[in-house]
Amino acid sequence: MCGILAIIGKGIAVEKAKQLSKRMNHRGPNEHDIHVTKKGHILSHERLSIIDLHTGKQPIKGTHDAFMVHNGEIYNHQTLKETVLKKHTFRTQSDSEVIIHLYEEFGYDFLNKLDGVFAFVVVDGDDFIAGRDPIGVKPLYYGKDIDGRLFFASEMKVIADQCEEFKAFPPGHYYTPKTGLVRYYKPDWFDYKVATEKLDYKKIRETLIKATKKRLMTDVPLGVLLSGGLDSSLTSSIAMRLLKEQGKSLHSFSIGLDKNSPDLIAAKKVADFLGTKHHELYFSIEDGLQIIDKLIWHLETYDVTSIRASTPMYLMSKMITDLGVKVVLSGEGADEMLGGYLYFADAPNAIEFQKETIRRIQLLSTSDCLRADKSTMAFGLEARVPFLDKEFLAVIMKTETAQKQPKTYNGVEKYILRKAFDTKENPFLPNEVLWRQKEQFSDGVGYSWIDRLMDFCASKVTDLEMKQAAITYPHNAPTTKEAYYIRAIFAKHFPQKHAAKTVLKWIPKWQENTDPSGRANKNHIKADVNIAKIKVHT
Repeated sequence: MCGILAIIGKGIAVEKAKQLSKRMNHRGPNEHDIHVTKKGHILSHERLSIIDLHTGKQPIKGTHDAFMVHNGEIYNHQTLKETVLKKHTFRTQSDSEVIIHLYEEFGYDFLNKLDGVFAFVVVDGDDFIAGRDPIGVKPLYYGKDIDGRLFFASEMKVIADQCEEFKAFPPGHYYTPKTGLVRYYKPDWFDYKVATEKLDYKKIRETLIKATKKRLMTDVPLGVLLSGGLDSSLTSSIAMRLLKEQGKSLHSFSIGLDKNSPDLIAAKKVADFLGTKHHELYFSIEDGLQIIDKLIWHLETYDVTSIRASTPMYLMSKMITDLGVKVVLSGEGADEMLGGYLYFADAPNAIEFQKETIRRIQLLSTSDCLRADKSTMAFGLEARVPFLDKEFLAVIMKTETAQKQPKTYNGVEKYILRKAFDTKENPFLPNEVLWRQKEQFSDGVGYSWIDRLMDFCASKVTDLEMKQAAITYPHNAPTTKEAYYIRAIFAKHFPQKHAAKTVLKWIPKWQENTDPSGRANKNHIKADVNIAKIKVHT
């Protein structure tokens, strides 16, 4: 994983481009390079070496005069090399190089051939193509300066003060000067009516195992972010089984306020069960409050949910990289596709439930994907997300909607995922973890974290400031003192009017209390790692 910058148009000095690129040096601390094309366009790359540690330097040159920069991982790169690209000569062992050869082979129409996560720009003379992965796991921003030059960058901070206008590049799209924005990712499950396929536990289990296996591709040490919840525990269990077959070990990492944190207790139980090399990190509320300013600069958002959950993830990421681990698996996406957030239990009917899962997946790039990428990449750590595999997404999203609703199973959320891995022989997880109720990450580290954060923010914002909030911040005006405090820090770092418009707020539906904490929902039960008290269908 890396940071990329492309400037299409002449007139920017190379030294200036280097300075802009260095604003995201945290994304790629291992290597930097820059290239100016014959037409005067600039490509810059900050590299985190994961695959092909020695020859994978970017920008990468194609067979002729095209050059490319890429941030992400292409999991089917070897298959592509052996099939549709077998006549091409590869200069590196990097997975990234397949992108430029696909462009040479197919022109603009190649993105659906990629299995992976990516943000890239290929420049060929005065022609170019920029693209982003289907769900937006990897970030990308684009904008235009006063002289008409186009900028593409992995982080907003690189281009915000250079462009008259800029936006987040939409997931599942590509952009060329001839076509403008084109949506290439159009799965049939975008239509809620296709969710009619028969429930198949074996297919769910095997597809997630396959998705996890391809994400173990790395030439550096690998770990898992283990909160002790269902999603991270399952990816940890699957990864441990696969690595054990190869004679390899697995590091697991968890974080909480103290030894009584719900997540730490559950994570330790999972780690002991699986036999991972487990690491625990305690953080104080003061630790969390002290890094809020820097965190907002890294995350480039003022969404309250993202800031709450990113704080422990950011602190944990530093610990992980200090131990020499550069890649981790994470559980993002399961709650969106399976209706795992507690508010989904309040959906008025199956149609609205399915529509909301689709909407949440389409917005992941503004919330959990953004948090997972930028919290970890702040320290040059790559997070991989098996649940957002295209094949696994299709299996879940096309499964009959009623089978995914909590009310079908006495209120148990994500029942079909739990049941798919509830094997009697050689169990994947302890029963009390497999059936543990959903805890949002910001809650699971310890409830007092959010409570103290809210109190701290309230002490920093006056009643008069809140009264004038809609005047001070007319777009997405903050409605609580916590939101106001976070927004003020964001505005300090990113004062441009277009910066505020890149952010979408995470707000639960169908509940009276719109606070994003899971505890705000009436279905919440106080965390208990022995939560298998819920009566479960068999």
